[in-house]
Amino acid sequence: MRQSNKIRSLLILIAILIAVNFVASEFFLRIDLTQDKRYSLSPAAREIVSDVDQPIVFDVFLEGSFPSEFRRLRNETRQMLEEFSAYNRNIKFNFIDPLSEGDDANAIAEEFYKLGMEPARLNVRENGKMSESIIFPWAIANYGKKTVKIRLLKNQIGATDEQRVTASVQQLEYALANGLSKLIYPREKKIAVMRGNGELPDARIADFIKTIQEYYFMAPFTLDSVASNPQKTLTDLKEYDLVIDPKPTQAFTENEKYVLDQYLMNGGKMLWLAEVTNMETDSLFNERGSAIALPRDLNLGDYFFSYGVRINPSIVNDLYSAPIILASGSGNNTRFNPFPWFYSPLTSSPNDHPIINNIEAVKFEYANPIDTLANNVQKTILLSSSPRSKLEGVPAEINLNIVNEKPDLSTYTGGEQPLAVLLEGRFKSVYKNRIKPFELENSMEESEPTKMLVISDGDVIKNDLQGGQPLELGFQRYTGNTYGNKEFLLNAVNYLLDDTGLINIRSKDISLAFLDKERVEAQREKWQLINLAGPLLVLLIFGIAFRYYRKHKYVR
Repeated sequence: MRQSNKIRSLLILIAILIAVNFVASEFFLRIDLTQDKRYSLSPAAREIVSDVDQPIVFDVFLEGSFPSEFRRLRNETRQMLEEFSAYNRNIKFNFIDPLSEGDDANAIAEEFYKLGMEPARLNVRENGKMSESIIFPWAIANYGKKTVKIRLLKNQIGATDEQRVTASVQQLEYALANGLSKLIYPREKKIAVMRGNGELPDARIADFIKTIQEYYFMAPFTLDSVASNPQKTLTDLKEYDLVIDPKPTQAFTENEKYVLDQYLMNGGKMLWLAEVTNMETDSLFNERGSAIALPRDLNLGDYFFSYGVRINPSIVNDLYSAPIILASGSGNNTRFNPFPWFYSPLTSSPNDHPIINNIEAVKFEYANPIDTLANNVQKTILLSSSPRSKLEGVPAEINLNIVNEKPDLSTYTGGEQPLAVLLEGRFKSVYKNRIKPFELENSMEESEPTKMLVISDGDVIKNDLQGGQPLELGFQRYTGNTYGNKEFLLNAVNYLLDDTGLINIRSKDISLAFLDKERVEAQREKWQLINLAGPLLVLLIFGIAFRYYRKHKYVR
């Protein structure tokens, strides 16, 4: 009887274990006890992760020996990928040390450069000594024959290592989920890049076009056929979900404006990078070292006015700005030196809108201030100059000699000047209650709910060239600074196309605690003594107490 009871109990136990294992394999529960919920995936990320139907492998190059701040980035990346893997077992990951074979670090770094993955060189202070370290803060996600590179460390101008790591951890979920999104989702929406009105040449917008093509279909579009067949031009334009106009320099005709107006009325989205002054840095490099900034008439004043904004023909001069690089010497003795250049504002973000949340400063050049006007369209100022700004009217002479002059701080009282304004809602047609340039079928005087972003500087989208090849948008090669232009524009396009799931992840706020290096160094000996002597002291006290206890126990 006892034997049968034991067998029955064993069988019951085995059945319970099998049931528990089955339930555990089908369902899981993970509890995030962190205050900022850093390990809880957002709904958008969970949706992307759940849609992975084939194995995806992340190769992360954050293994090895490097400073504690970046070990934190490695650990946070591992924990985030573990969370992804817990939701979907098709997601695997490996952590790789590129220097594990003892190869030359500079040679490995060169290989990463060729693959478009820039290493990070760090100045490390340990035990009072400075040394240089190199890390490779990238991941590569592999999905069948498709591969995507993921930057894990954000560039931040003037930031400490702790600030860079904190900003990177803030964007970690976004970066990894965005990489997955590129791999598993086919492109659907279409973007028209306007040509024909003196826009930037292809080479100057190549890096942004290359980046955005990973998400959307792209095609050039001209309004040349408006004069002969405006109805067909509008019909063709309506095939696109978004129109981008990168720095037009030639005036628009009334016919062209009417087609663009009716495109917006039919729910089309628009991204304007337009400036109403004519000034280029290249024109300063002449014998005089100066150039005249002039007004530029694009014939868009009434167009923007009807929608609720006005771009003013003035140039923003801002104390918080990017440098200009000037050469001195000749031949092998040529030196490229940075100088303050107040016509290149580094913009701040007056709010935490998803488009500009947690991005690096965006670099402008000879930007114009934007006024917002009262109407029923909702307006959000995304980027503005710093409070220490002033406006300079045009025509105006701009001379390189100002880099040697001390600015008069008392004149910088213009306050923050809006430079990028988002408009959302129902727009009134520019041609409402006006004579139309021509007749169109089903013309509309009020739009469906739609969006438009107006940026008062076309150079925001312009990449530099080196040897005729485009550099990364926002990268300044002589200083090594990378500004937030590409990230800003990519977020803007995603938002305008209602692809808001990913950029909403940017709103997650994560706080990381780091050791105070100076305090650690100052108190190093104290804490070493405590760590060595403390345990010994505890053992000594315990031994004395235990002996005292035994002695008195047996004496009685």
